[in-house]
Amino acid sequence: MVFKNFAELIKSVQGSRKRKRVAVVAAQDEHTLMAVFKAKRNSIAEPILIGDKIKIEGVLEKLKERLDDSTIIDVENDNAAAEKAVEFIHQNKVDFIMKGKIQTSDILKAVVNKEKGLGTGNVMSHFVFNEVPNYHKLMVTTDGGMMMYPNLDEKRQIIENAVNTLIAMGYENPKVAVLAAVEKVNPKMPESVDAYILKKMNRSGKIKNCIVEGPISYDLAVSKKSAELKGYSSPVVGDADILISPDITAGNILGKSLLCSAGARMAGFIVGARVPIVLTSRGSSAEEKYLSLVLSAAAVK
Repeated sequence: MVFKNFAELIKSVQGSRKRKRVAVVAAQDEHTLMAVFKAKRNSIAEPILIGDKIKIEGVLEKLKERLDDSTIIDVENDNAAAEKAVEFIHQNKVDFIMKGKIQTSDILKAVVNKEKGLGTGNVMSHFVFNEVPNYHKLMVTTDGGMMMYPNLDEKRQIIENAVNTLIAMGYENPKVAVLAAVEKVNPKMPESVDAYILKKMNRSGKIKNCIVEGPISYDLAVSKKSAELKGYSSPVVGDADILISPDITAGNILGKSLLCSAGARMAGFIVGARVPIVLTSRGSSAEEKYLSLVLSAAAVK
C-alpha cells in the first residue's frame, strides 16, 4: 500500500474497524479543538480533553460543540495534563497524544520520563507527510523538528522510526533517500559519508525492511528525468518514500520550502515513542492539525 494523497489516507483511517482515541493535552485551544471535532465528525478519532475544564468548556461553547462531561478531565496545570495523558496511554484508555495549549518542552518532559514515560529506547524524531502537487505520492521528510545534529547511529534510528511508521500504515519495503548535495562520497562533506555508510548498513541487513540510497541529491530522489540526465541509476530515483535530512536546519528549510513555495500540504507527528505524539506548532492551521490527527490515527499499531 502507498498513499497518493491525504484523501486516500483519510479514507483508509475511516475504514478502520476500531475508532482511535486521542488524549488532547491542555485542550483549551480553539484551533486544536476545531481539528479534534472535525476528526470526531469524520470518524477519525474520539477525543478525551485534558486541561482547565472551565476554559475548555468556554472554547467548546464558542465553537458550538458539545462533549460528554466524562471525557473532559480537569487538572491543575499543564504539567499535570501531560502526565495524565501519559498515564492514560499506560492504562490503554487512549491510543495517542496531541498537544494543545502547552509548551512542547512540558509535554515532552512527561513523555521522556524514565520511570513513567513512553520511551522505547530509540530516539524520537519528527515525521512529516507532504502532499506535493507535482509528486505522485505522499512524501515523508524527516527530521526537521526534533533531532538537531544527529550522528550516524541517530540517523540510523531516524530511518528506522520512519520505516516502521510506514510499515505500520501498510507500506512494504519503503524507499529511503539519504540526502546530500552530491551523489559521490566526499570526506569534506560528512553527510555524504554518513549516507554511504547507511546505505551499506541497509545492504548488509543492519537496517531492515527498506531500500536505502545515499548519498543522493533531492532532485534525483524525486525526479527520474533528473536521474536520466545525470546518468544515475537506483530503485529510489524519482520514487522516494522517505527523505532523510542531514540535520534539523536542512530538514526545516526543506519542509517550509515545500509548504510555502511548492504549495504542499503537510501533517506531522513525533515517532519513536510508544505511541504517536502530535506536536504541531502554535502557528499551525486547523487543517494541518486535523491532517496530523489523521496521520497519527493511521500509524497507531
